[in-house]
Amino acid sequence: MDKNTLSSRLSRIEEELPKLSNTISAMKITDTGAYGKNYEELSLDAAQRAERIACSLRNLIFAANLVAKPLLMEKTAEVHGIAITHAADRVEITLPGLMPKRTRRVNTTFLTDPLYASLEAYTKEHPLPHFTECVVCFSHVFDRTLSTRRVRDYDNLECKQILDTVSGFLMTDDSGLFCDAYHTTEFGERDCTVLTVMEKMAFPGWLAEVKNRGNSISDF
Repeated sequence: MDKNTLSSRLSRIEEELPKLSNTISAMKITDTGAYGKNYEELSLDAAQRAERIACSLRNLIFAANLVAKPLLMEKTAEVHGIAITHAADRVEITLPGLMPKRTRRVNTTFLTDPLYASLEAYTKEHPLPHFTECVVCFSHVFDRTLSTRRVRDYDNLECKQILDTVSGFLMTDDSGLFCDAYHTTEFGERDCTVLTVMEKMAFPGWLAEVKNRGNSISDF
């Protein structure tokens, strides 16, 4: 990459930083009780702008051939706190809390790229089960110390992008012919999303485990 192109891309990223700072400043002075909707819009704007900045920096690193993509995605997955565990009848993937749906592809790569890299690396060392017919469970965990207003509708979250990434490693297909989907909301120590893919016969036992944890607010 030539110096002018590099400088131009860095300048575009730099221009985004004051906008992000201004949005965060506005969040600090917004009364969340009286203006909850405004605060929600500001927080989403800040999160999405931060994601765009992160994706732009990644693309710049790739284009300049500074760091190999697998290595960068490995480090990014660590920052995201992506973790994978599995047993004979299920696979559990811990992710950051999912954001509302967006239309711009660059936003979805913020999480799907490091997730793909994590799954690819994990499968090299661990033989994951492959599910023909399965149940996919999204456990949306919210920090119990924060407002319950933050809980979102299930159909407004970026679950499809995550499932598309996961299905290539674990499932025959993620259509309704092969896959049932379930969502639950819990309160915990931090925001995260736990995706569990399991054999259908394992679902009743998993559901009982969730209920016994006592953190779920879903209606069983």
